[in-house]
Amino acid sequence: MVEYDCIIIGAGSIGVPTALAMGNYNIKTLVIDSAPSVGCGDNKHAIGGIRATHSQKGKIWTCQRSIEIFSTWEENFGDDIEWIQGGYSFLAYNEAHEQVLKDTVLHQKQSGLNIDYVDAEKIQEIVPGINRTELLGGTFSPEDGNASPLLAINAFYRQARNLGVKFKFKEKVIDIKTVNNRVIAIKTSKETYKASNVINAAGAQARDVAQMVGSDVQVIPESHEAGITESVKRFFSPMVVDIRPSEGSKNFYFYQNKEGKIIFCLTPEPPIIGTDRRETSVFLPQIAKRMINLLPRLKNIKVRRTWRGIYPMTPDGNPIVGSIKEIEGYFNAVGMCGQGYMIGPGIGELLARILADKKTSRDKEILEEFSLYRDFGQEEKLK
Repeated sequence: MVEYDCIIIGAGSIGVPTALAMGNYNIKTLVIDSAPSVGCGDNKHAIGGIRATHSQKGKIWTCQRSIEIFSTWEENFGDDIEWIQGGYSFLAYNEAHEQVLKDTVLHQKQSGLNIDYVDAEKIQEIVPGINRTELLGGTFSPEDGNASPLLAINAFYRQARNLGVKFKFKEKVIDIKTVNNRVIAIKTSKETYKASNVINAAGAQARDVAQMVGSDVQVIPESHEAGITESVKRFFSPMVVDIRPSEGSKNFYFYQNKEGKIIFCLTPEPPIIGTDRRETSVFLPQIAKRMINLLPRLKNIKVRRTWRGIYPMTPDGNPIVGSIKEIEGYFNAVGMCGQGYMIGPGIGELLARILADKKTSRDKEILEEFSLYRDFGQEEKLK
């Protein structure tokens, strides 16, 4: 029986870039997924936004590294993953939101972000045609961007395989075997694989996997819907985020990708708990009204399709990453709150440094914020 240094459960937004990072550290790694190929879970439902503009320094630092990886991928490896550094802009249409954004910018700058609060004239410049009525201003972070989730995960997968990482598809993990509170193997629907370390990167199924070692993670799946339009000539660059609540939604956001398509999503309020991925008849009329009110020139663009994906949410909006006290060799990489695609490459390198015993002082700070044993009362402001 082949023995691995590390087995990763899940070949999605976290599992695949983590496998790539393990390969870069020469850590003998196997990735197992019940699907027939990489990215068949909620990676294919990701809309492609990549930002470091969070309110917790752990997420800021981790996503900054992710941005470095996405933005230099074509230069380093030759794959066009449709990266565009268009930035992100969070809008303020009332004084309360203006103050929240200004306060957050101060913290973000202290954590090393290139971000500013700008006036309404600047917002109109970067989002031509935006509704100026009551617009006070907003944030702009020019180094954020977007890329294709499909192209990116397959590029990471190919490079991981080039580095010797093995992948097993159409195999469901049914047990994590331990001896004396130490991981020794994984049992799947087809075979048993020996390993000294196991990483739970199972997305919406994270809680089921954690329970295999007698642990628990506060990860609750929520259903979110998104859509995409036909291609039109590019007329704005950033991801636009309107944080105003409305009936049935907490906020909404959209951007124009490299092909000129508008991709859009909203955060339901109240949350829709569960793993139902069937699109609804409610979503499109709901978000179309808000988008056209914000940017009227969108009104004649044709919508091509909508879809629904799952956000594995934690109580505070931060991931759960790292080891657990009860079982040696078991690690969580779960609860990404719908941001697994943008944070995945940074998380992967963090996990690889843990296994390679090369943690930095910054890593230790990040892991404290992402710890399973943290106080979940400090909520991420921009989740």
